[in-house]
Amino acid sequence: MDHLKTGLEGCYVTIPTPFHDTPDMEINEPALRTYVRFLLDAGLNRDYATFLAGGAAGDFSTMTFEERLKVAEIVIDEAAGAIPIAIGAQTASTLELVRLTKAAKRIGADYIQVSCPFYFNHTEGDFEAYIRAAAEAEPNLGIIVYNTFWTAQNLSFAMVERLSEIPNIVGLKWAAPRTDAMEFEDVCSHFSKRFTIIDNNLLFGMSATPALGARAFEVHHCNFWPEWGIKLIDEVRMQNYAEISRMLVEEAMPFYKLWVEIENDYTSGDGYLDKLCMELIGLPSSRCRPPTRDIRKTYRKQTYDMMKKIKTPRLQI
Repeated sequence: MDHLKTGLEGCYVTIPTPFHDTPDMEINEPALRTYVRFLLDAGLNRDYATFLAGGAAGDFSTMTFEERLKVAEIVIDEAAGAIPIAIGAQTASTLELVRLTKAAKRIGADYIQVSCPFYFNHTEGDFEAYIRAAAEAEPNLGIIVYNTFWTAQNLSFAMVERLSEIPNIVGLKWAAPRTDAMEFEDVCSHFSKRFTIIDNNLLFGMSATPALGARAFEVHHCNFWPEWGIKLIDEVRMQNYAEISRMLVEEAMPFYKLWVEIENDYTSGDGYLDKLCMELIGLPSSRCRPPTRDIRKTYRKQTYDMMKKIKTPRLQI
């Protein structure tokens, strides 16, 4: 499984799913292919990134099983082996998770991303059984465990330790509540040799240090500014932590502050801001499917001003 662990290193890029502007909001395949081609042409390859198809920013929660596979198949086909592909496999059903796992292997994905089932208050034991069902369904498919503590059961250190016994869990997309117990640092420092840690807490300047050992980073900027992600990984490899911190404060923080502001009035999430930023550099775009409302008219100027402030290339007047 070592090749799957190293394949995850770099930027972890959640590709939004574009939809047609029709009552049924069908998947816009040409636009999705344009997204993938834009990212690849800008230099994101297997040395710098992994693409996630149908994750949270990809509207997985509003798509049918068949639509989720269609999105994944389009991304895999357009990428044509140039970059590793993960498929969002979050679901409230273990039976559906197994179906998604088998389908992911069949269509040529490298990984699935799995989180604790939502809605019911599941225990760690429930979550462990859920993950083991996926791991046993396709032992040669890489599994990325995503700790979505804000919607479901938080992973304890002991739970991560038990998951380390499952060979094809190769990635840990790690976020943790900030407390004095330093849960984020604790897991990174103890398990970065066992898993490829994907920092989902925006602590890149610290998590990339040898003491913590994260080797992958959730980077939304890549969707509209791929070169930012390439520079981030180059700085990580040069161990230039001061420059990484500057990038986060001066170029990433304005994006995330706007995201949090939007969440005060709209659905929590990220796909809508990613897609608006992509639209403002000339890529095709769409709203997210309801119940998430369309933010574009309300936040277009504010998003444009934010992108101008951080000097986003390709920004259209």
